Amino acid sequence: MTGIERLHKNERILDSHGRTVSYLRLSVTDRCNLRCAYCFSKDIRFIDHQSILRYEELLTIVDLAKELGIRKVRLTGGEPFVRKDFLWLVEHILARHPELDLRITTNATLLAGKVRTLKELGVTHLNVSLDTLDPRKFVDITGRDFFRQVRSALDEVMAEGIKLKVNAVAMRGVNDDELPAFLALARDNPLDMRFIEFMPMGDDDLWSDMRYWPASDILRQAEELAELVPVQSFDGGPDADRGPARVYSIKGGKGRLGLISPLSDHFCGTCNRLRITPDGKLRTCLFSDREYRLLPMLRHPNLGPEAVLRAMRLASTRKPLGYKLLAARAKGHSVAGKRMSAIGG
Repeated sequence: MTGIERLHKNERILDSHGRTVSYLRLSVTDRCNLRCAYCFSKDIRFIDHQSILRYEELLTIVDLAKELGIRKVRLTGGEPFVRKDFLWLVEHILARHPELDLRITTNATLLAGKVRTLKELGVTHLNVSLDTLDPRKFVDITGRDFFRQVRSALDEVMAEGIKLKVNAVAMRGVNDDELPAFLALARDNPLDMRFIEFMPMGDDDLWSDMRYWPASDILRQAEELAELVPVQSFDGGPDADRGPARVYSIKGGKGRLGLISPLSDHFCGTCNRLRITPDGKLRTCLFSDREYRLLPMLRHPNLGPEAVLRAMRLASTRKPLGYKLLAARAKGHSVAGKRMSAIGG
C-alpha cells in the first residue's frame, strides 16, 4: 500500500469559513496563440519549459485532488490546446478517474476537428472564451483572424451534444453594443452565454472605470431585450457543487444567460475551488497572491506526493475571503499580481 493509499480517501476539506473544497482549476500552460489586449503585454515572459508541470506530474496532482474529495477538475491555460499532446493528458486523466467531472476551458481556435475525440474520451462540458461575435472586432481584440475557426468549433460542440458555455469578458465600449447578438446566440442555440465582469489583472493597463460593465447593468439591459427567468441562486449551502454564475433561462429560447460578478457582487461565501498554476503553485483564492510551491516538493526525492497532499490540505483549510482582500486594496490596483493566463483562468 502506497503512502497516498494510507491517507484517508476522499476526505473532503472544510475551510475555516465552513466552505467545502470540491473543484480544482488546473492550468497546463501559460502560453496562448491569441494576443488579447486585456491579457497580453509586449514585455510578457512565458514560464520556461523546465518549470512547467510535466504531464505525469499533472496526473499526480489530479490523483491527489481526488484524495481530497475534489470531484470537478477544469483544465485551463493560457490555451490548453497549444500544448503538445494535450489530448493525451485528457485521455489519461479520464482513464484513471472515469467518474471525474473533467471540463476544459479553451479559446476554441484549435478545437475544430477534435470535438468528437473529446466526447469519446468522456468530456461532457466545454467552456469557450469569446468576447465578440463580430469577425472584424475579433481581430481587434485578439490580434488574430481566427473567428471562423472558433464559430465552426462551436457548431461542432453543439452537434456532438457536449454542454457548452460561452464566456465573454464584459467591457463597456468594446462589446456592450453586442448584447442583442449575444442574447440571440443563446436564444437560438443550446448553450449558456455568460458575461464575466472585467477585472484588472497583473499589469493590465486596459482596465478602467469607463470600461467596467457591471453585471447589474448587463441584467437590466438584457431584461429589456428578453424575458428572463432566474434558474440558479447561491442558497445551496457551502457544499453546493455549482459555479459562480447567476443563470437565467430565456423564455422561448434554447439557451441561457449567465452573469459572473466577482467585483460588484462577490460569491466568496460559496467558493469551492482551488487553482494550480502551470508552474505548480497552488492558489486558494484568485484575489490572493499567496502561493504554495508544490512543484519543488513533487520533484524532491525525499518529499513527493505525500508532502504535496499535506500542503494542499493545509492550504485549503486557510482559504481567505476574497472580497475582504479586494476591499483592502487601493482603488484602481489590480485584483491580483499576475495576469490571468499565468494563474489559470
